[in-house]
Amino acid sequence: MNQAPLIVHTDWSRSWGGQEIRTLTELRAMKVHGFRVGLIVRKGAELAARARAEGIPVYFIDFSSKFNVVAWRELYRLFRRLRPAVLNTHSSEDSWMAGCVARLCHVPLVIRTRHVLAPISSSLSYNLFADVIFACSESIGRQLTDQGVTPAKIVVQSTGIDERRFRFSEQDRKQIREKYQIGPDDILVGNVAFIRHYKGHDFIVRTAAKMPENFKFMIVGGGDDLPLLQQSIERAGVGDRFILPGHREDPERFFSAMDMIFFSSYEGEGISQSFIQGLLYGLPLLTCKTPSLMEPLALVEKYRVVDYGDTEDAARKLLELADDLQHDAADVERQRQAIAEKYGLQTMIRTILSVYEEHGIAL
Repeated sequence: MNQAPLIVHTDWSRSWGGQEIRTLTELRAMKVHGFRVGLIVRKGAELAARARAEGIPVYFIDFSSKFNVVAWRELYRLFRRLRPAVLNTHSSEDSWMAGCVARLCHVPLVIRTRHVLAPISSSLSYNLFADVIFACSESIGRQLTDQGVTPAKIVVQSTGIDERRFRFSEQDRKQIREKYQIGPDDILVGNVAFIRHYKGHDFIVRTAAKMPENFKFMIVGGGDDLPLLQQSIERAGVGDRFILPGHREDPERFFSAMDMIFFSSYEGEGISQSFIQGLLYGLPLLTCKTPSLMEPLALVEKYRVVDYGDTEDAARKLLELADDLQHDAADVERQRQAIAEKYGLQTMIRTILSVYEEHGIAL
């Protein structure tokens, strides 16, 4: 009896963020569809623990340096044993190492996913080792092309969001607002993101200092930079108007409690998963002019755009958005449908399966 094709993902990172969520989401989806799946990461990776908890086989290779001869040998032996049909790499070091070994072992399909909008050091590994490059936004795809990556290899596909999970709940809104003592006349400005410098949360803090007292701010997320954010809030004197619930596995409940979203990322983003999650709720949006984040705005009803750091303009535009917080159910549903059609989980799965099939990988 023939076994189902094996899909293997590799990742250099030990942290937990959007890139790792994308990797796990793909592995989970392909497992549900009947493929065999596997993950190769460094020891200590948060992704390894989460994958194992879902019954996904995990293998450890030291991707810390492409000059690690032992790691190359172990990787070669692992590929010869596993014989994957598809390899999908995610970071620089593992893309060089696993991509090269995949070529030596004649893996039928090698995919590289590019998550961030930042200059690449070289197009060599993209052109030499990858058959397909998933770019997480159109802006990323253009940048790769501009830097010499073969355009025919690039498939634009942002990380799909489960539209069934991220849906407004009146019960969640009531419970969250009661828990954090957000009054009926308070306007809650929210942000969901890992706490990292390029997420721009300090901009939200500095803008909050210019807003009326009834504006409350909630940043949902954890990360190494959380203490720095707390210090910034204290310096700005707005601690009584900031709510920091920390990392949550149920961010969908917190979106329901918000009146508007302030997305402050200013560099490096693909199309952030939490950005798309928020758009599914039809909330008024203030966002920085980050190239990848401009792409979904054609589908958004109520939004304003601001230059990162311009607190006067940000405060003015939050007030403008606050003047129209009423939701037209038909408008919200139209936005939901449009966002789900382009950025939903099922759209991403269809794209991946189509790429597999084009290269002869099917159940």
